[in-house]
Amino acid sequence: TVKVELIARLVRAGIRHIEAGAFVSPKWVPLMADSMAVMKRIHREPGVIYSVLTPNMKGMELAVEAGANEVAVFLAATESFSQKNTNCSIAEAFARSEPIIEAAQAHGIRVRGYISCVMGCPYEGDDVDPLKVADIATRLADAGCFEVSLGDTIGRGTPGKTRRLIETVGERIGVERLAAHFHNTYGQALANLYAALECGVAVVDSSVAGLGGCPYARGATGNVATEDVLYMLEGLGISTGVDMEALVDTAQYISEAIAVPIDSNTAIALLNRRLAH
Repeated sequence: TVKVELIARLVRAGIRHIEAGAFVSPKWVPLMADSMAVMKRIHREPGVIYSVLTPNMKGMELAVEAGANEVAVFLAATESFSQKNTNCSIAEAFARSEPIIEAAQAHGIRVRGYISCVMGCPYEGDDVDPLKVADIATRLADAGCFEVSLGDTIGRGTPGKTRRLIETVGERIGVERLAAHFHNTYGQALANLYAALECGVAVVDSSVAGLGGCPYARGATGNVATEDVLYMLEGLGISTGVDMEALVDTAQYISEAIAVPIDSNTAIALLNRRLAH
């Protein structure tokens, strides 16, 4: 399948941490219905993390069966998004997450925590309190999440806001346990990432060719493009072990395979340069 080939290409390009699927309801997110088949078919390279999203215990059981070496649970920073996305309050979502985290730990699988809408919510606006995000992050860390990924789901963050958020949450659980997950809806993702890097964040979630969005946030574009992040990091002298040319080939492959245009300035520029030569 296309997903299996995409994962293989990302690994060949040097990516060492891939969210390969999500054991969510196929009724609500049909694109993820083949996650078990994908996990069963991929060739596992040593040293590569193949992670899956597990919103409930059923998902956790499937993750164990699929041989995932990492799972992720997710909460929202606002009550409205929590209700729309997972049909429950933040407190209920956390109560659901606790047994998943315990089960993962019993199987020796590490758990990552996501918090969505950390700098803006499609239902409650832009005034998401960093202290509230810090409270949720602390609960996830205390429950056993090794890392908490802060998601700007609708891309409303700006660098100043990002800095305040990272400093506030980092003060509580340590900045070394934070990851940045920034969508590029308003063209701010790279600037926000730079602010996060300056605060000490060393883990970045990104998406090849800038693919993606959110079914519960209309108009939200994909996560920041991996190629754009890599170009910035290379320019800062930060080594990632990722091969840019192979990554751009992968962006071209997936764009053609699913007939979705590439949403990465770097990938487009490098492909145009190839055509010019």
